[in-house]
Amino acid sequence: MKKFLAGLMTFSFIAFNTVPVFAAVSISDVGQNYWAKTEIVEVVEDGIMSVDSSNRFAPEEVMTRVEFVKALLKVLTNDNLDVTIKNQFSDVSKANPDYDNILRSQQLGLVYGYPNGTFQPGKNMLRSEAQSVISHITKDATTDTSVLSQFTDAAAVPTWAKKVYAKTIGYGIYVNYPDTRELRPSDCLTRAEAAVLLARLKDRLGLVKKEYLGSDAILAVEHLDKVSRKVKNDVVNITERSNVITKDNVILVAFDEKFKQKLSATGDVVSFVAPEDLYTQEGTLVIPANSKFTGKVIDVTNPKWFNKNGRVYIQLEQLVLPSGQVSKFCAKPFYKNYELKEGPWMTAGKILLYTVSGGAVGTGAGVGFAFIPDPTKIGTGIAIGAPVGAAVGLVTGLVTPGLNYNAKKGEEIEVILLEDASIAKQAL
Repeated sequence: MKKFLAGLMTFSFIAFNTVPVFAAVSISDVGQNYWAKTEIVEVVEDGIMSVDSSNRFAPEEVMTRVEFVKALLKVLTNDNLDVTIKNQFSDVSKANPDYDNILRSQQLGLVYGYPNGTFQPGKNMLRSEAQSVISHITKDATTDTSVLSQFTDAAAVPTWAKKVYAKTIGYGIYVNYPDTRELRPSDCLTRAEAAVLLARLKDRLGLVKKEYLGSDAILAVEHLDKVSRKVKNDVVNITERSNVITKDNVILVAFDEKFKQKLSATGDVVSFVAPEDLYTQEGTLVIPANSKFTGKVIDVTNPKWFNKNGRVYIQLEQLVLPSGQVSKFCAKPFYKNYELKEGPWMTAGKILLYTVSGGAVGTGAGVGFAFIPDPTKIGTGIAIGAPVGAAVGLVTGLVTPGLNYNAKKGEEIEVILLEDASIAKQAL
């Protein structure tokens, strides 16, 4: 029965869950049916490429060499790489707003300068040049240039670019729009085409050689099982060093010890545990069972008259893995206003108890008052005393203060991450 009531309480809590809100990217010049809309939205949302002050993306405009470099560095999470080389380009000065990015590109070996000592940042990027960069930074693979024969303009692919295209086609990181049978290697790369290439590269970072990736580059995107239909995010980013549970994910934690609101005050430490191993749907262990979560009580609201239940506000702050590794873990209970309180079923149970108790007292009183003058009137006493006692009990139950929040050791609650939580792999 207790488990049944707990389930009903959980259901009631979920009905009032706080639902994360995700703002949609507004792009004024990319229609709903534009061929590259999905990829453009993806790179804008991820900050890889941007819109102007009028929310224009300019998808048909040509991508310059420096624009491609800037976007590529962001995909590889190397846009903050410390520059350790000297500038060797005669056409790039410190006054150039992209000075550091150009040197980062040279330092990593992404987009090189020209033999005459220039970089030519404003020069248009060719489609074949973009493919060459992608081929250069991705892992070696056996290439069969015969794959080019499926394209009607295979003869237009320069000799130096045949293996480049064979490799990138094999990896699925290429563009062949509007005619899927054409590669158009000598055409300039448009911003829409760049968005497609960069989005596909981002989704396949596991194919990129490690020396080109920042330490926090996302190698794969995996997903947690959603604990509720109200949960809007399930993404876990897998990097070289850590697994990152992204903001707005919701997980289950269990109280590490009995919790009583009456004995709690603002600032008290509260501990939880992971009730079981937490895996992604793809099979990556993210949080081992029995990992500890620590937090504190940030506010307590006492019960009020007329069955207004007490509320407890808790914030988790830290995750300690069984290995001893400590990670920041900022989360709050995934319920309305982030509050923990007894649900309507517990309140209803309290009122019912008052009603039944009142009815019992009324029945006893009715029997007593009827029996003393006339033992034959016991039935009448019951008939009068029971409903009157029940009514008094009901009214008493309705006007008395509400319940304090209590939880048993091992009782589970849902918590929502307020920030990304990065969990080191070596500690798992």
